[in-house]
Amino acid sequence: MKQLAIILTLLLSINATAQTDQEVVKTIYSQSLTNGKAYQWLDHLSNQIGGRLSGSTNAEKAVQYTKQELEKLGLDKVWLQEVMVPKWERGAKEVAHFTTQNNTFNVNICALGGSVATSKKGLEATVIEVKSFEELATLGTKVKGKIVFFNGAMNPELIHTFEAYGGCSKQRYAGAYEAGKLGAVGVIVRSLNLRQDDLPHTGSMGYMDLPNNQRVPSAAISTNDANKLSEALKKDVNLKFYFKQSCQQFEDVLSYNVIGEITGSQFPDEYMVVGGHLDSWDLGDGSHDDGAGVVQSMDVIRLLKESGIKPKRTIRVVLFMNEENGLRGGKKYAEEAKRKNENHVFALESDSGGFSPRGFSFDCSEAALNKVLSWQSLFKPYLIHYFEKGYSGADIGPLKNDHIVMAGLRPDSQRYFDHHHAANDTFDAVNKRELELGAATMTSLVYLFDKYGTSNIPQVKEFKD
Repeated sequence: MKQLAIILTLLLSINATAQTDQEVVKTIYSQSLTNGKAYQWLDHLSNQIGGRLSGSTNAEKAVQYTKQELEKLGLDKVWLQEVMVPKWERGAKEVAHFTTQNNTFNVNICALGGSVATSKKGLEATVIEVKSFEELATLGTKVKGKIVFFNGAMNPELIHTFEAYGGCSKQRYAGAYEAGKLGAVGVIVRSLNLRQDDLPHTGSMGYMDLPNNQRVPSAAISTNDANKLSEALKKDVNLKFYFKQSCQQFEDVLSYNVIGEITGSQFPDEYMVVGGHLDSWDLGDGSHDDGAGVVQSMDVIRLLKESGIKPKRTIRVVLFMNEENGLRGGKKYAEEAKRKNENHVFALESDSGGFSPRGFSFDCSEAALNKVLSWQSLFKPYLIHYFEKGYSGADIGPLKNDHIVMAGLRPDSQRYFDHHHAANDTFDAVNKRELELGAATMTSLVYLFDKYGTSNIPQVKEFKD
């Protein structure tokens, strides 16, 4: 009888824990959906400041604005962490066209981040189309003196659109490097977008160790124009393509990561990080990439306070600078954490847009993931179902060690690349409720990891609504 009593007591205790967690999670979602701040903060970042390219005046305005807003939350500490970042400017609006059979067609084009400029008169040459580096290699010196057109499209069969993006993003980043080695005079790249439209998508590119005389201008053209150019090349392999861009790279400048924290009540030396990147590209206002992640991360720490949660561990919100074209902020934060011998046990990043949350991907041990799966019932009422091993985030990546649990928020990704790095990454493309659901989902995960830690997490009993 005594044994039975112990078992019953244990079962009741587990059930009580589940009910308590259920109530707390419900409070978090209620606070976010009725009293959220993320949408208001994003409105200011997007519409009052705008695109926040590293090293720009707007990036500095964003640093000061978010620091002030975090200070208003009454956190235990808010500070700026110095980081040197690249400064690249687009210059005048780019122009492009191609001429075939005495007809000229205008092309929607934008310089890729980090590219050199064309001459002041622009660049005109014949075009050679490839869809992979392997195909480029077979052409060898045949590309000398030509503009290489990388027309590798994102694979529409992949439901996880980030996989499709990863499958061809190397053409954007290293296309000018590979083509420049072979004597090409310029590079144009099909925009990384699953939609057919007229919007060119920028993004980072690099020359690696190429000497200056082999560094050629690199730009992206819209998916519609990529299709038109490809069709035209089938009829006229000698068509001429012209483009002009006046971008410029400057010396590195001083910028900052923005950091705020609530000190843990029991384990202040165990750090849990939640964050996104404050910088963005310059064509739009960076609402999805990554204004959404910034304001969601800020709201996580606010929602914890509003929900009456007193964290056991120190919770930090980190707004990283320079993810888009250097990752300097993420590297600097990890470098300082190592220098101070800080014990980071958990890190969560939101950098996949502000669409409806579906769940998280985790970079952690199988044992840790199995423990996370015991919390699925708590998320079920909110239609959160995706808990898988996978990529966490670029900015938190440098923090990785043998024991840290790293996670990335995974919103629905089907529309993300319609906006990614393009002029339509704007505030009007973000749904207030979806943004707030993401903030609540992140806060709930942070709450659970803070309460139970990243090891020895007990099973949570399944409950019925």
